[in-house]
Order: sequence, then C-alpha cells, then structure tokens
Amino acid sequence: MHPFESLVVREGAVGIHWFGQSTFGLKDAPGTIVQVDPYYPHDRPAERFIHARPPLHEAALHTDFVLLTHDHGDHTCTESLARIAAAYPAVQIVGPAESIQRVRSAGIAAATTTVAAGDAAQLGTMTAHAVYAKPPEGLPSDDIAPPDVTHLGYVVEASGVRVYISGDPVNTFAEHEALLAPIRGLAPDIGLLTNHPSEGEFPFFAGSAKMAAALGLKAAVPAHYACFVDRNYDPQEWAAALVAVEPIIIPYNQSTVYLPG
Repeated sequence: MHPFESLVVREGAVGIHWFGQSTFGLKDAPGTIVQVDPYYPHDRPAERFIHARPPLHEAALHTDFVLLTHDHGDHTCTESLARIAAAYPAVQIVGPAESIQRVRSAGIAAATTTVAAGDAAQLGTMTAHAVYAKPPEGLPSDDIAPPDVTHLGYVVEASGVRVYISGDPVNTFAEHEALLAPIRGLAPDIGLLTNHPSEGEFPFFAGSAKMAAALGLKAAVPAHYACFVDRNYDPQEWAAALVAVEPIIIPYNQSTVYLPG
C-alpha cells in the first residue's frame, strides 16, 4: 500500500501528495483518491529528467479518479494512464475534450468524462469545478496567441476544503478579472500553482503571488518543477514573493494534510 492511502484525513481537511511537476494526489476524509495529471514515464534520459526513477509505480496507489488539465504530454500521459487503468479498472478519467480524445484513441479501457469551463464533475465524494487556465481566444491585448489545446484548471471540493488546481495558467492571468472571477467565486482555500521565474508561458513569481492574492487564497503550493532539468526553480524564491498567503512547499514525492486556518 502506498503511504498516501494510509494518510489520515479528517473532515475539514484534505490530503495532498506532490509527485513532482504538476502531478498531485488528493485524498478526502471518506478516502476517495484523485490523481491530477499523472506523469510517470519510464524512459528518463539524464539530460532531460532530474530523477532517474519515476516517483510512482502506478499499481502501488489505489486511484478512484484522474483529473486532466490539458492535452500536453506531461499532463495527459497515456503511458501512465494506461498503467493506472490496468491496475484499477474502475478508475474514471475526467478532462477537456482533447485529453479525453487522446485517452480514447490510445485504447485505454477506462470510463471517461469530457468537461469544459463552467462544468462540474462528481468525483465520488469530491466535486471538481472546471475553470479556464488559458482563455481559448488568447489575450490579444497581451500579445498572447490562442492556445493549441483547451487549458483548464479546477476547484475541487474535498471534505469541506476547496483546492484550486491552476493547470498551466497564462502568464498574465493575474491581470484579467474575467479569468480570476469564476475561480474567486468558488472560494478556494489553497492553490496548487504552476509558475516559473523566467519562462514566459506561465506566471513569473511576482505574477503567481499576485494571482494567489487576487483569488483570496489562504495558502499556496508551487508546482511545475523538480522534474525536467531545464524547467526547474527554487521554490523558496517563489515563496518569498507571496504576500498574505501562506506558502506550503511539499517535499518531492511527499504528502501533507492541509487544514484551513
């Protein structure tokens, strides 16, 4: 049994496991386990990957649901999804249209549900509310072209806690009320935030901090690092940019229990 399965989570709290990159596990008090963007490729050349071994053997962690944010290889990884579905045939996979089409085209034998921004999906005892991470029309005012695929984030209700999963947000996310308002309206407590200090696709540290504050988050967890050699950063530098938001830095491939307040 994976340690995350035995993690004790009481009502009013949520268990969070970070596997590196933007791969997370969520566990609520009743014991439902959701994986977000599971990414565990076995071919890991040293020039590309920081860690020589994947953080999870898929069969080791019972998984009830998988939540996908967008159809990029490190977020919709059919190699990992196929092994999860083989180990847990009852798993259900939820995501945007392109991700679900890729899952089906790969012949993965799992129940699938397509969601769009504004939809809510029931994940057993959890509920996932889909929101945009990148607007489908792009941001012409910021010289940002439309994304190649649908980019979603989610606010997941789990044991009375609301967890915001950013997916890969557009760089200037914090400047656009049309993106912020639907998330703020769902009143998330904690955010799992993709950012980077210099790569322009995602918010920089200052932009991530502004985003966290604008959403009214109580706490935030950095994501999208500790996987690729050329896409790594120091989470302490990200934490230093936050204002009035508690930084929670989960060690690589470890769990925490988050209790608001």
